[in-house]
Amino acid sequence: MKVAIYPGSFDPITNGHLEVLKRALNIFDRVIMLVAINPEKKSRFSVEERVAMIKESVDSNRVEVDSYNGLTVKYAKEHGATHLIRGLRAVTDFEYEFSLASANDYIDSSIDTVFLMSKAEKSFINSSMIIQMYQKGIDISSLVPPAVLKRLDK
Repeated sequence: MKVAIYPGSFDPITNGHLEVLKRALNIFDRVIMLVAINPEKKSRFSVEERVAMIKESVDSNRVEVDSYNGLTVKYAKEHGATHLIRGLRAVTDFEYEFSLASANDYIDSSIDTVFLMSKAEKSFINSSMIIQMYQKGIDISSLVPPAVLKRLDK
């Protein structure tokens, strides 16, 4: 069984994230969406809210949702995963993602990183932009799952 970890802050999860997940499920038998806990990063939603939004947004028994406060490659090893999934929106993402993949490879070369490109029409979506557009009254309903809208409207 091929297991992959799809780590991210998912603050909040977007339809771009869900597209990457859908494509990852075409490659892997099981994907664990891992909400990364970064105490240095100010999050809009709590870890518990982010986990709940993902669970409400994903309808597959092949997807597990978890959170972790540590090295992603260590989590992957502990859960039998051999790959990390990373989404790329634009060339500007590549430098950061390449550096991260290289560091992870240094830590544990048995865990490979798979990059999945976003579709062009979703390439501009990121969580920060979603929040900014929402706060300015822009309709973001086509960019995020209903679980996110529900929480933003509270």
